[in-house]
Amino acid sequence: MGIEVVVEGLTKSFGKQSIWRDVSLTLPAGEVSVMLGPSGTGKTVFLKSLIGLLKPEQGRVLINGVDMVNSPERDIYETRKLFGLMFQDGALFGSMSLFDNIAFPLREHTRKKESEIRRIVMERIEVVGLLGAEGKLPGEISGGMRKRAGLARALVLDPQIILCDEPDSGLDPVRTAYVSQLLIDLNAQLDATMLIVTHNLDIAATVPDNMGMLFLRELVTFGPREVLLTSDEPVVSQFLGGRREGPIGMSEEKDAATLAAEAGAAPAVPAAPRVIVPQLEPSPGLPPRKAVARRRERVLGMIDTLPPAARTAIRETYARDSRAATLPMPAAGSGA
Repeated sequence: MGIEVVVEGLTKSFGKQSIWRDVSLTLPAGEVSVMLGPSGTGKTVFLKSLIGLLKPEQGRVLINGVDMVNSPERDIYETRKLFGLMFQDGALFGSMSLFDNIAFPLREHTRKKESEIRRIVMERIEVVGLLGAEGKLPGEISGGMRKRAGLARALVLDPQIILCDEPDSGLDPVRTAYVSQLLIDLNAQLDATMLIVTHNLDIAATVPDNMGMLFLRELVTFGPREVLLTSDEPVVSQFLGGRREGPIGMSEEKDAATLAAEAGAAPAVPAAPRVIVPQLEPSPGLPPRKAVARRRERVLGMIDTLPPAARTAIRETYARDSRAATLPMPAAGSGA
């Protein structure tokens, strides 16, 4: 099972530029979480801070008792082996075949024989749907294939925590749908804790158990997916609705005068009621996600602390799931 990641009061700056401050959240063990936010809000910086590649000025990131910010470097290095990190562009070595790119962590960090390395690499290549392409160079394949190769490389050390940095960037909607399903299938197979950074609303709506959002150097919210999907926070409503009206501007947040001018202008068309679409399920033939039962128990245990709209959405979702579970299965050969 994946490992819980506890973030406490994390603050990061570059020189005088504050990236985000006092971020606190918990990634539940084995569940899939998404971090949303407009471009430039420090989502990638957040991922690199979790794994200890960047050092925040304040706060802690606790994993199995190790603080990835303040613990001795040798402890951070060992704990980093629990992670698999998928970068935006795949971060592949251009002069190496896909096979050698994916094998690289095993050759660097283990003493496995080449026969064992080949078995593991080919298993991961099959999982991400790249069989037959293992001999190609990164420059000879599409961006979507490079992303899947990067994901395969992130998986070869059997990580218990998987971080994905914008797995959808540069992909068309069809390929994004395939990646979304792949992420859910991996969680079903590995039961790893997963955090996906994205600004893709399709992934946000269908993949995660939990959702958060960064904006204005703050964590706007983090919790069960229903909390963010029913939120009436202006920045959340604007982002999920893809509208120009709201706090998010083209280059940075809008100032008070711009927001006031918007408020005094002709009334905007009211946003359509938000429908919470069902979460993706694993592909046929794969085991059920173990995280589903754990999440249900956890969320129902905290439901009285959640906003009313989120409480209603959660109860409706679980009531619908319960009704579906009691429906009779169609008889074989019935054509259903």
